[in-house]
Amino acid sequence: MSSNPNTNTQEWQDTDVLTITEELCSLIVWNDEVNTFEWVIETLIEVCGHTEEQAEQCSMIIHTKGKYAVQHGSYELLKPQCDAITERSIGATIEVVAV
Repeated sequence: MSSNPNTNTQEWQDTDVLTITEELCSLIVWNDEVNTFEWVIETLIEVCGHTEEQAEQCSMIIHTKGKYAVQHGSYELLKPQCDAITERSIGATIEVVAV
């Protein structure tokens, strides 16, 4: 007697999935008692590409709140801007945005 068992064979293929996740960061400009509104506004226009109106609004928020996130993006995008701002003797840092 011959039996032919019916066996189901499944093949599983392991696949590694590479997920690229860039952390969202904020470019923070800090208030001080040294730099003028005009200097901060000029810097935001030249370094961050803000319009005059955006730069004025950011400057006012920086003045009243003590700091403000003037730009968002990846660290790689914000690092050169942060460096350019601090080279103008304006306090700036990059912070990771909590999600």
